[in-house]
Amino acid sequence: MEKRIEIVRYLKALRDEIICQFESFEPEKKFERKCWNHQTGGGGEMSILRGEVFEKVAVNWSGVSGDQFPMKDGSGPYFATGVSLITHMANPHAPTVHMNVRYIETEKQTWLGGGFDLTPMGFPYDEDTKHFHQVAKSSLDPYGEDLYPQFSKNAREYFYIPHRKKERGIGGIFFDHFNTGNWEKDFAMWKSVGSHFLETILPIYSKRVSQPFTPQERERQLELRAHYVEFNLLYDRGTKFGFQSGGNPEAILCSMPPLAKW
Repeated sequence: MEKRIEIVRYLKALRDEIICQFESFEPEKKFERKCWNHQTGGGGEMSILRGEVFEKVAVNWSGVSGDQFPMKDGSGPYFATGVSLITHMANPHAPTVHMNVRYIETEKQTWLGGGFDLTPMGFPYDEDTKHFHQVAKSSLDPYGEDLYPQFSKNAREYFYIPHRKKERGIGGIFFDHFNTGNWEKDFAMWKSVGSHFLETILPIYSKRVSQPFTPQERERQLELRAHYVEFNLLYDRGTKFGFQSGGNPEAILCSMPPLAKW
């Protein structure tokens, strides 16, 4: 139980820091927070902002439990907690970013998971890609120089859209079922990933959110948002877990963009 308390405390503090930093781009707006209860135990809190810079951004925390783990990774009682976020930017030159860090206990095992990835909506910049990956690497290298190559490869494979035959974006890092048997080291690595997230994205947004764009570039952004929707609804494990565990549909689907075009 002490482990859960420490994890949840970290996650909520991370959520609050991210919200604070995102709100600094929107001086006239604040995140709207909404609590919800899970049908078998626990619940969560949605935090959503719709503004001039962030057309829509969601930063959510959840901590749920139940008598039967809904995925193939285990059976019997479970506890799952995490923070997940998604941004959909008003400016097509400012990329969508996704981050998730999670902890799961089942009857037979516990593990950590998470990562972050960047999805330019038609307008990738090499300098942004380089920065994003450099920060990702620096978050992992203190815990093993083999981690970034593996987690980066995981992201390329996981964030792949089979029917589009392409990656969702420019990659990032992704890991799941992570448990080396050294809890202190694993937990420190996991926190490092979460705590480096803002360093990956804030410098990019500072450069891109005021960049001029055309109506044609906005159209391209909406078309690529549709690909993002397709991945989340067809392939994303978090979406599947949320629905199969009886989660709050509003919280699960708040990752969807406010507008997309096919």
